[in-house]
Amino acid sequence: MKEKKGLLFDIQSYSVHDGPGCRTICFFSGCPLQCEWCANPEGWTYKEKLMFAQSKCKHSKGCTRCITACPHGAIQFDNGKIFIDRNFCSSCKTFDCTKVCYHEALKVCGKWYTPAELMKILARDRQYWGKNGGVTFSGGEPFMQKDFLLEMLKLCKEKYIHKAIETTAYTNSHDFLQIMDYIDFAFIDIKHMDREKHKEKTGVYNDLILKNIEQLAHSSWKGRLVLRMPVIRSFNDTDENIHKLIKFMKRLELFEINILPFHRLGDSKWNQLGKVYPYKDEAPTPAEKLNAIQDLFLNNDIACYIAHDTSF
Repeated sequence: MKEKKGLLFDIQSYSVHDGPGCRTICFFSGCPLQCEWCANPEGWTYKEKLMFAQSKCKHSKGCTRCITACPHGAIQFDNGKIFIDRNFCSSCKTFDCTKVCYHEALKVCGKWYTPAELMKILARDRQYWGKNGGVTFSGGEPFMQKDFLLEMLKLCKEKYIHKAIETTAYTNSHDFLQIMDYIDFAFIDIKHMDREKHKEKTGVYNDLILKNIEQLAHSSWKGRLVLRMPVIRSFNDTDENIHKLIKFMKRLELFEINILPFHRLGDSKWNQLGKVYPYKDEAPTPAEKLNAIQDLFLNNDIACYIAHDTSF
């Protein structure tokens, strides 16, 4: 039988912001949402991707290796800048240009792992986690690779590894509840309570997300759930939306939420993928706005953590 493989676009060790204790974060490729403010657009698609950092390119010093190496003729230079026809890159299997770019201006984002290979990395990191740490499966959306995710969770359970997940919960409800049985700690994002506005900025309606959260809250699951909301100006930061979310949480007896300030850290990644970042001119969320939203939750007996100021 062919061994399952998972495509990850990043692995970060020694994280202290993605669940209890010190953790290793595994970022799965593929996501059903395409949020306009996304900081990890390289995780949208379930395939390897070409990324280009113009600042690292040495064409101005005479380097043309990538032009010669590309078998599709997809790379051209004009006035000292590189231009890439990504219609060719999306179907490329070899990424020969990256193999000759010694300054790492061109690189492949995404690597395939077997469960055994990924477990080897977790075993390496385990000595640094401490008693409360473990692994967090993030993305993208981990449920996009549910079979590989389930295999990893079973292996982690056998090794008594604490398992956390960061998810949109936008997946088949049966698969969602089956996999959540293996999860000890979960962050679930709620981008907006209004289904039309949710679709406007993420590409999907929120019905399935809210349904899965509700089913999880009514199940026998013993893990800890913390909802998350990125605070996006003029989108979900209104009192009306916050009160709808509070009502939803109180009905389900959920009393923890983590609000995340907007930042522009994803801008460079959008550029490296040849995309224009819609929020490139947006300012970070002001502290007073975050504090005001926190007060709304606290006044309704819901614990609200701002950014990394958490009780995890």
